[in-house]
Formats: sequence, structure tokens, C-alpha cells
Amino acid sequence: MTASDTPTSQSLPLDGQSILALAARSMFQLFSSVSQGMFLVDRTGRIVWLNEGYKRFLPALGFSSVDQFLGHMVEDVVPNTQMRRVLETGQPVLIDLLTNKAGTFVVSRIPLRDEHNGALIGAIGIVLFDHPETTLQPLIHKFAHLQRDLDDARRELASQRRTKYTLASFVGGSVAAVEVKRQARRAALSSSPVLLLGETGTGKELLAHAIHAASARAAGPLVSINIAAVPDTLLEAEFFGVAPGAFTGADRKGRDGKFKLADGGTLFLDEIGDMPPSLQPKLLRALQEGEIEALGSNKVIPFDARVIAATSRDLGALVREGKFREDLYYRLNVLPIRVPALRERRADIPTLVEVLGEDMALRSGSAPPELSAGAIALLSAQAWRGNIRELRNVLEQAAMRSDSQHIEIEHLEDVLRESGIQQIAPAVVPATVPAPPAGHALRPLAEQVARLERQAITAALAATGGNKLGAARLLGISRAKLYERLDAMPDIQSLSEI
Repeated sequence: MTASDTPTSQSLPLDGQSILALAARSMFQLFSSVSQGMFLVDRTGRIVWLNEGYKRFLPALGFSSVDQFLGHMVEDVVPNTQMRRVLETGQPVLIDLLTNKAGTFVVSRIPLRDEHNGALIGAIGIVLFDHPETTLQPLIHKFAHLQRDLDDARRELASQRRTKYTLASFVGGSVAAVEVKRQARRAALSSSPVLLLGETGTGKELLAHAIHAASARAAGPLVSINIAAVPDTLLEAEFFGVAPGAFTGADRKGRDGKFKLADGGTLFLDEIGDMPPSLQPKLLRALQEGEIEALGSNKVIPFDARVIAATSRDLGALVREGKFREDLYYRLNVLPIRVPALRERRADIPTLVEVLGEDMALRSGSAPPELSAGAIALLSAQAWRGNIRELRNVLEQAAMRSDSQHIEIEHLEDVLRESGIQQIAPAVVPATVPAPPAGHALRPLAEQVARLERQAITAALAATGGNKLGAARLLGISRAKLYERLDAMPDIQSLSEI
């Protein structure tokens, strides 16, 4: 009797057959002596032999002697055995767990073949270990540790693919901000592609998360890819995945691409304007057909993912220049949403400063910064080429330079000047009251206070485009209080728009 991979006698030297027979007997005797138990079945599955070690299991299986046990079909006397499968397939089961009335065991089942014609003549069952919970404890402990690590990694990956933001995260009550949120809510009700257009730092990724969170796909994954951050040579694999062994060094198990990972959810394609021309036709086909082919494979894989694309570039101009496919542009530009620049919604800057300050405090574990009315007015007057991202950077730098949580105009002026941001100085309340001009008598206190109050209200209304609620926030007073002061200053009412 030999295993299926035993060499034939014709390939051995003259005394090879004798050596093979000796080796077979030696291995059989070795397994019989070192194992916890062993038995043989014939081609039909009838038990024909068992070793001394296996006898100790007979009482638990309901037999008092070896003679009672021999001659039975194996599945009739050994509950839960898989020996019949070995006899039907001819394939070994090298390691398995078997549990029955006799206990739990680590077992092997090996088919036996005729050494001349290779015909299956029976099988051997070997009990490698009993009480595996003790014998295999180090292995079980290691497996459990690896399983915990795998579960932790899966949870971490799942958390990264959940939405981080909702529409409430898009801060602002200005007309422009309200309109963007209205369009985003409308887009969430559809499954058509969304194209987010706007300068860098305006919150396009935040809106993508918010649209997904408000959509019917919220329970599915949100998978993002920044096209500008991935080399062109790797982008196709990132999009569509890699088939097993597609090229030298490729994972033997293959790797899913972002389209497959986003199945049932949303795929966010950030900086779509940087898509290389060579890959644009494949992206167009995937969007049109709802199917992809992994790199190195000819198997078509269907997917169901809603696409949200974003770009800070002028796609229309790229189409006219021949750098972006016109048909792909129309495929993506179904529900366009233009995200306004920060300078187009200056009234939101006081609220944004407050929210950004609270987030900075949460991350650093310190108190949020407090900005004076003049400091906020100065921020509201800037052009903000980098938009909200640039605003946050200036706030962080100013907070680091201040010895306290209070930020004044001078802290911001230094940061704005050194950062190369165009500094526009609005008519704000001066940090200190200037000395009266030479030759002029000091004016009464009430008159000076009224003059400074008028300057502060005028500057706040100018900074917020006439938005009274925004101006009140800038000044640190209620809206009702601002109306009261404006009633006493009819000459500056014309600045009000809202």
C-alpha cells in the first residue's frame, strides 16, 4: 500500500522495490506507535484493522471488544467521520478536527492505493492528538491572536469607509452656503453622477461625504481615491484591481480595485481633472456599462456604485483643449454643484472661525482661541485663495504665536504678512485709542465711544456684506442689540442687505 504520490517500481534501481517496501512498513509502524490511535478501512469503508492505541476509544463509542468493532461501516461506528469523502474522492484530509462521543481529536485521513496500478484499495485514519485544547494550546492561542488582529483591521477599514461628515458639517448660513446644501440634498435623492466644482479648500470632499450620508446608499461603503496623488502607472490597478499573478510580483490572491470595494455604496473620485488621457476611455466604459475588468484578467466584474467626482480645475476648458474627453465630461456632469469660494460667502467666516477653533481645541486638548471683533473683521476682509483650508492654517499659526487663547489683530497681521496672503485692512476698531492730534482738545468720553462704536458697526457690516446677523456675531452682540444701535445711526442703514 502506498500514497498516491509514491514512485513506481520501474523508476527505482534493482533493489528499490525492497527499499520501498521497507520504508512503507517503517512509516506504517512509526505512525502506529506515535499516534494516539489508528485504523484501516477497505474500499467499501468497512473497518478491517485498528492498532493498540485506538482500543481505548472503543468503550466511549459503545463497544467492549475489538471483534465487535471490526467489520462495521466506518460511518456507523465513528460519528461525524469524513472517511467516506476520502474514499469517494481519493483526496487526503491531512488535518481536521473530529468531535464525537469519544471526545475531540485532531485527525488525518489518507487514501491507500495499489502500488502497481494505483487503484484505491482503502484508507487509513490516524488520531494525531486527543485533548487538542491542551496539546495545541500554543497554536490555538496564536490563531486567536491573529484572528483578533484581523478583526481589528477589518473594523478600522470599515470605520475609514464610513462617512465622516453630514450636511450639518458644511458650516454657513449665507445665501451661497444655503444654496449649496439645497443642491446637495437634491443630489442625495438621486443615483446619478455628481460633479463637485470649486477651488481647492472649499469643502468638496466634505460635501461628497454628506451626499453619501444623506442618500439611500448610506449603509454601504464610501470609497475615495485622489487621482492627483496616485502615479499614472498605478492608477488603473487602483481603479479596477489586479488579477492573481497578473505580473511579476503581483499578489497571488489578486487585489480588488476601488470600484469593486465601493460596490453597493459610493465612489468618490477626487481631482478628476487630473485623470490621464490614456485611462479616460476605460473609466467611461466602466461608468456606462457598470462593469470592470481587473488588470491582467479578461473576466468582466459587475459593480453597483454611485460616482461623485470633484475637481478644482476648469473641465470645460480642458475639454476644449483636448485634454479631457467630452463624452466622459458629459457622463460625469449630470448633477453639477458649484461650491463657492470663501470670499463669496464672507458672512460665514465668523461661524467658520468658531467651528475651526473648537476643532483645533479638541485636537490639541486646549481651550479654543478667542478672536477680537477686529481680528475677525480682518479675517473677513481677506481674499482667501486657499479658502477654508487656508483660513484654518492662519488660525493655527496665530494661536501658536499668542501667549494666551486671545488672538488680536497684530497676531493675524504677522501671519498674513509672512504667509504671503494679500492683507486687506478693513476699517476696524483700533487696538488702542490714538492720542488726539496736536492742538485739539480731548473730546468727551461719550463722543469718543460713539465714534468708535460707529466705526466698529460700519466695519462689521462691510465685512459681512451687510448681513446683520453676521455683523452681530463679529461684534459679539445680539442681533436685537445691533438693530437697536442701527436705529440710532440711520446714516449707515444703507449698508444693510439682509
